Amino acid sequence: MARFENVSVAKKANVYFDGKCVSYNIELADGTPKSVGVIQPSTLTFNTAAPEIMELIDGECKVTLAGQTETLTYRGGESFNVPGNSSFEIEVLTTLHYVCHFG
Repeated sequence: MARFENVSVAKKANVYFDGKCVSYNIELADGTPKSVGVIQPSTLTFNTAAPEIMELIDGECKVTLAGQTETLTYRGGESFNVPGNSSFEIEVLTTLHYVCHFG
């Protein structure tokens, strides 16, 4: 799916890590929350409250989930799951466009 139809978009961006990650919160017509964003090449650690599915639209990254020693590479068209109340380290190799699905 290249587009979301009939969504509400927060007017103010979420800006993290000195602008290396910028996202917008959206809400689908049925009330489902998501965020869409871009991460510039960098190595960052994100904390999660709820479980997340990170859907990668474009770009490439390496991800290490909390408590894991294995680092996996993901590219546009792929996704990875992050447990709730956890964290992950992401090394963005090329500008990463993503959709974060919560829950």
